Amino acid sequence: MIPGTAGPVVLFSLPLAAAIVVFIRPRWSVPVTLGTGAVLLAVALWLVGVVLQQGGWRQDIGGWTAPLGIGWNVDGLSATMLLLNAAVGLAGAAFHAARPAPPATARDPRFFWPLWLFLWGGLNALFLAADLFNVYVALEFVSIASVGLIGLVGGSAQAAAWRYLLATLLGSTIYLLGVALLYGRYAALDLALLAEGVEPDLVTAVAAALMTLGLLLKAAIFPLHFWLPAAHGRAPPAVSAVLSAVVIAAGYYLLVRLWFGPFAPLLGTGVATLLGLLGAAAVLWGGLLALMQRHLKMLIAYSTVSQFGYGLLVFPLVAAGAAHPAWAGAVMLVLAHGLAKAALFLAAGAIILRHGIGRLEALGGDQRGAVVAWVAFAVASASLVGLPPTGGFVGKWWLAQAALASGGYFWLAVLMLGTAFTAAYLWRALQAAVEPGWESGGEPPTLSPALGLGALLLALSAAALGLAAPLIARLLDAGPGVSG
Repeated sequence: MIPGTAGPVVLFSLPLAAAIVVFIRPRWSVPVTLGTGAVLLAVALWLVGVVLQQGGWRQDIGGWTAPLGIGWNVDGLSATMLLLNAAVGLAGAAFHAARPAPPATARDPRFFWPLWLFLWGGLNALFLAADLFNVYVALEFVSIASVGLIGLVGGSAQAAAWRYLLATLLGSTIYLLGVALLYGRYAALDLALLAEGVEPDLVTAVAAALMTLGLLLKAAIFPLHFWLPAAHGRAPPAVSAVLSAVVIAAGYYLLVRLWFGPFAPLLGTGVATLLGLLGAAAVLWGGLLALMQRHLKMLIAYSTVSQFGYGLLVFPLVAAGAAHPAWAGAVMLVLAHGLAKAALFLAAGAIILRHGIGRLEALGGDQRGAVVAWVAFAVASASLVGLPPTGGFVGKWWLAQAALASGGYFWLAVLMLGTAFTAAYLWRALQAAVEPGWESGGEPPTLSPALGLGALLLALSAAALGLAAPLIARLLDAGPGVSG
């Protein structure tokens, strides 16, 4: 018996049980949530250690094997995503607990913590799911909790929440149609069974197209990103952090699971190039729009559209024969982006609380209470740009090596131009800190050190990923991987 088999049970059941507790006893919300987060982070770290030592495994629920039973899958990729979810979730919870009291326009705050914990459990279930229907159920958990967390703010955030709800329901419906086609064709939904039996016929191709379209919508990949900026820009900082760092990454996670798993026989040059072109368009269009923003949170939100485009470059690079560096580079970038982008949103939340406004031209002047947040913003920006020795640098270096090895100079140009855009719009944000700004004339609000500290720890973690590159590479070797 593998020592880590108790880990998935804890990761799935603990946040859901905690959500019920805090709903019944709202006064316990903060200690229960933070305690749950600490346990989840410890368990995720433990699972990473087990995977490094013994490799991945499949865990059948109740002893029932596929195709009748359902199961969980733990490997290098899922373990890294579980760890990312735990780190961002705990930092976001600490930020939200330490923030000043919410405005009177906010909806009943007692619903925040149950929804937060349901989102946490839903994401863990998604990263563990070993069959397509359980993936769908987990996606719905995540979508409903995310929409609720955005809508709790009230005001203009409700319109953004409704747009997100319609987009995510459409994505789920399209995805489920593809799942139904696969089940009708193969009478199986387990990812491992499908990987063994999928044939590149018309039904499978239509199912793959539908499921990919649904996941691209959920991941807000260009040109299906219309719902993301408003939802992320108007949500509370902690919610924006987890949406950008983990929820969007979940859609990408499923794409690589499917196309390097059951749909691998369909991944020809044409499909890979199409996905790569969508990624290139996302990198450049998202970067251009981020450069044009005048509000700090909207700049960061459009940055998410741009940054996830890098992940799609893995498909044409793998199809061209540079599998290992492309695979490792794409996953490293997703992990580094998750930590850095969560740090940016949390830091932006503290900075906006200090100044009372998010417009870039208003963020200068007296920075008392926001110095740690600005330091976190700078460190996270270094990782997103790709300065050595950060995780962002290593991820881009591996992708660049894959592009050079396969002759993919167009993809290399996209990588370099996207990096230039990233440096430009993040420099605009950092430059705002030294401008005169708009002074309110009163005393700056007293902010808890935890507001900036969580962002700083996440930013430093994104930087430390580069130093841990050999360990990350070993861990990814225990994932689904790609051949070639």
